[in-house]
Formats: sequence, C-alpha cells, structure tokens
Amino acid sequence: MNKRGILVLSMAATMLFSTVGCSSSGGDNASGGENLPKIGATVYKADDNFISSVRRELEANAEGVAELTVDDSQNDQAKQLDQIDTMIAKGAKVLAINLVDPKAASSVIEKAQAADLPVVFFNKEPDESAMASYDKAYYVGTISKESGVMQGNVIVEQWNANKDKWDKNGDGKIQYVMIKGEPGHPDAEARTEWSVKTVNEAGIETEELAIDTGMWDAAKATEKMDAWLAKFGDKIEFVICNNDGMASGAVASLEKEGYFSGDKFMPVVGVDAIPEIVTLIEQDKVVGTVLNDASNQAKAVIDLSLNLANGKDAVEGTDWKLENKAVRVPYVGVTKANINDVK
Repeated sequence: MNKRGILVLSMAATMLFSTVGCSSSGGDNASGGENLPKIGATVYKADDNFISSVRRELEANAEGVAELTVDDSQNDQAKQLDQIDTMIAKGAKVLAINLVDPKAASSVIEKAQAADLPVVFFNKEPDESAMASYDKAYYVGTISKESGVMQGNVIVEQWNANKDKWDKNGDGKIQYVMIKGEPGHPDAEARTEWSVKTVNEAGIETEELAIDTGMWDAAKATEKMDAWLAKFGDKIEFVICNNDGMASGAVASLEKEGYFSGDKFMPVVGVDAIPEIVTLIEQDKVVGTVLNDASNQAKAVIDLSLNLANGKDAVEGTDWKLENKAVRVPYVGVTKANINDVK
C-alpha cells in the first residue's frame, strides 16, 4: 500500500474513534445524556412494592429527556441526606425526594435552598410549614384521607353484598383486624382512621379485634396474621391492610390455614393495586384494593422536575394543576367488577 493509502486509512480510523468517544451513556442508576438536565432522585426504600413501581415509572418517563439518578435510601434518613449532598455536588439541577421521614423535609429544604435548587417531594408529604418555607418546594402525591375513604367504600360494598356469608356470628358487626403501615406516616394514619370511619358512617358497626404495624412489609404482615389467627381464629371477619404488600402477606398466612380452599374464606383489602394484588383479586383471594397511581405520580414528578430544571413554571405545558404547591393524583377503588379498567 502506498503512503497516500496509509494516510487515508489512518484518518478514517481517527474519525471513527473520535465519534465513538463522543457518545454518552448513563451510570448504573442513570438515564439520559450529557446535554440533558440532571435530576437527582431518592426513594425511601427501593424494595417497597409501591415505590419499586414508582421508580420504574420515573426511569421510563425520564428516558431521553433527563439524566436521572435514583438512589435507594434503605429507610435511613441520614443516608438520604448524604445522598442529596452528593447529588448537589454532582450538578443536579433539581431534586426529587421520597422522604424516609416526613419530619426531615426541613433538612432537605435547607440543602436545596443553599444550592438554589428546586425540590419536588413525592409520596410522603411534608407538613405545610416546611413547604411554605421555600418557594421552590413542590409536592406530588395523593390526599392521604382519600385512600382510607375509598378503602372504606370498598369494604362497605363488599360487606353489604356478602354479609350473609361473612357475618359469622350474626351480630351485624364487622369483627376486623388491621395491619397498619409505618406509625406516624401520613398515609398509614389516614388509611387506618378513615377506612373504619367510612364503614361506620355507612351505618355498619365494627369491632376491632387487633391492630398492629406491619411496616408496609409482607413478611411482617404474615407474622402478625399468623399470631392473630392463632388467637382469634374464625372470630375474624375482615382483614384491613394499609397497603397491598401487607395484604399479600396476610393472604399467605391465611392460605397456610386452609383459607381460599373450598368454603373457607376471609375477606382481605389493601391499597395500591400492585400487579400481585390484581392477580389475587382475580383469584378471589383479595376482595378489593385502591389504585395508588404510580404511573401518573412518576410522570408528574418528571414533568415538574423538567420544567423547574429549565427555569419554567412547574406545570407549564402540562395537564397538571397546582393546589397549594401540590399536584394531587387521585385514587381509584378497585374490585373484581372493575379490574379490567385497572389492568
């Protein structure tokens, strides 16, 4: 080959490697490219059933429009605050935070304010005073009371349709056990209060046999249900769970005792409408749940974050509406009658 040929090949090779070197890729937990706005997100606990769905939807909505990093705080508030420091140091343009402890909102806001960064909280709502302390703080989520009311409506509907079979002692009351979420969590407190209150307001009397926390965890819920079945047995007429993860744990316990086989049945309700529970509703092992809309919550978080990162109004060009700096994504009651709509 002559010198001219060698020179041409050499130039071509140089151009090829230069082109490869300019391509961009995200890290293990990142999506997007070099010129996209950086969104630093944390979730309180990545293996929470509902939060894992939100995380997947966050990543899907950010694909191609933002460089998104999602950190798992592993239910450790100190770890979450350290992660936020790192995100700020790495050039995040906006923070999207699923708090470990809602009381830590002020600490997060202090960090965001010092860096002049907008912060979008989601799923766990800070109190009003924290939100009012910073004009660049926003919230995406639900109205906690609403999920309890809708769960109560599901219980009322199902009890009235099946009272002859489910009222085992014939006293007209619902003898129930309640598996509660994290104590102090706004959703746990609201669901616990309003589910039962809604049933009572519909004219149905209730008797609480037992209540305890399952910390949103299926395995802990199974342990609680095991103990209550041993203590109360067939006196239990309804199992009310603050989320679907714990509802699935309760079902696992009930199945060990022969429920959902033959005529042995126990009504169970949850909240979130995760895929596992949708399947259990179809199998007549759960009587209802409440759709906590992970898809739309994640979409709203990314939409607001993109606008704020680009210096725009939070909801500009979107269908979202702000009410007191919050975007509210509604719940939907779910039973076997409308399961196809959810699917």
